[in-house]
Amino acid sequence: MLAMPEINYIKHLRNNEDMNITDISNNLGRNWRTVKKYADGDVPNETVRVNKRGMMYDEGYGEIVDFWLEEDMKLNRKDRRNNKNIFEQLVEEHGFKGSYRTVCDYIQFKKPQLKQLKETRYQRLEHPPGEAQVDFGNMTVVKDGNYKDLKILIMSFPYSNAAFAYPLPAENSECFLHGLKELFQQAGGVPTHLRIDNLSAAVVSVGKGDYRKYTDSFLRFQAHYGFEVQACNPARGNEKGNVEKKVDYTRCNFFVSAPIMKDFPTFTEWLKEKLVEDRNRPHYVKGKLINELWEEETKALKALPIKAFSIYSIDSSVVNKYGEITVDGEKFVIHKAHIKQGVIVKKEWDSFSCLGEDGEIIYQEMRPYMNIARKIPWDDIFGDWEKKPRSVSYSRYLKYLPERVRKYLIISADETKSRIKGLRKLYKKYSFEEIDSLLENENFLERAPHELGFMLAAKKNTYPTSFVETHTPSVLKDYETDLHSYDKRLFPNHERSMN
Repeated sequence: MLAMPEINYIKHLRNNEDMNITDISNNLGRNWRTVKKYADGDVPNETVRVNKRGMMYDEGYGEIVDFWLEEDMKLNRKDRRNNKNIFEQLVEEHGFKGSYRTVCDYIQFKKPQLKQLKETRYQRLEHPPGEAQVDFGNMTVVKDGNYKDLKILIMSFPYSNAAFAYPLPAENSECFLHGLKELFQQAGGVPTHLRIDNLSAAVVSVGKGDYRKYTDSFLRFQAHYGFEVQACNPARGNEKGNVEKKVDYTRCNFFVSAPIMKDFPTFTEWLKEKLVEDRNRPHYVKGKLINELWEEETKALKALPIKAFSIYSIDSSVVNKYGEITVDGEKFVIHKAHIKQGVIVKKEWDSFSCLGEDGEIIYQEMRPYMNIARKIPWDDIFGDWEKKPRSVSYSRYLKYLPERVRKYLIISADETKSRIKGLRKLYKKYSFEEIDSLLENENFLERAPHELGFMLAAKKNTYPTSFVETHTPSVLKDYETDLHSYDKRLFPNHERSMN
């Protein structure tokens, strides 16, 4: 449709200047039929756009997406679901039959446009096979019903865009080197060059130009594996842009909804499988599958050393007057050591050991950061669920509850709201593990929350049943002492009266 000023001008030439259609078309450079349409036709009215309503509105999918968007707005930007995550979750969990574009259009309508960040152009770097970049990424998982913040060490290969990841509890030297060792094992070889930033786990100080002073432990590790180090300049993240993007990619695709972690070995295997599956997609520039490019790149890797490299650090400490030493800022009582005794502390990535004067291990414990966790804000979550009880079944937090507690919440749609309120009160007194244990009896799934409260209170106040004593010899059981014999020994001249 032409703009109104041009339409008015066409009508002016036709009606007031008596020009024919051909002359007007030639003068304005417009198609003859277009000029004819506006010169002799009616003035077009402004069209009213009506937004089409479809399954996002009529079948309730829009309500689900609305709740997800509201839920994600309370999280950090890095933890929010993107359009692809939302579409895939709708398909997998709710049988959505619409297209990805339908979901994107709906989200664009509902979600305010984000301001585009100014993009700074950097010179494209060409990377030969075998070169790798490494960096830490902060991710969150759920372990034992609480949030746990992990440091995911990611190693990417720019040539093939293949990546490997290893979860760690901290960014210290022991964790960093242990993570690198495991990443080399996953890759099946050692990169020829490794680009790192100036992280304190490896770099002591930064000098002029390319000069870096590395920690002794990192230099020993480098010498054992035989790779070259390429250090980034300070505040130049673009110099390792491939791994920076890979950290964001890993977070957006595998950690947007915090996964459940049982333990480090199990979670490591899960993350490894996810990244292996991710290689079955085309390279963003080369067009070939990442897996095919990775098979080519493995030929350029160095072989793994035959001898394993032991990763630990040695420190010394003195037992104070309370029998304690300090490790990672926490105090530990060493019962087998005396006051003012010097002990050797051997730190590994997940644990530490104390050695006495003769080299004997006198104490072992997990490092304090292994047990650091954050509570999930269940009171706020239950508050949101009370307002929208139908949203419980597709909330991102539901899977973090124990299985029987989840079942208790959603087993009866009519009672969901009352059960949410009841469980919210119960959680202030009892843990979800206690509630889940009580619900082992499936008959209790039909009970109201206040009834569960009575049973939990009674269970807490129950005294343990007496145990059967089996150590007393049978000859002594039910034995009655003859006190008369004691009287004879004490008073031989007096007979004890029985009256």
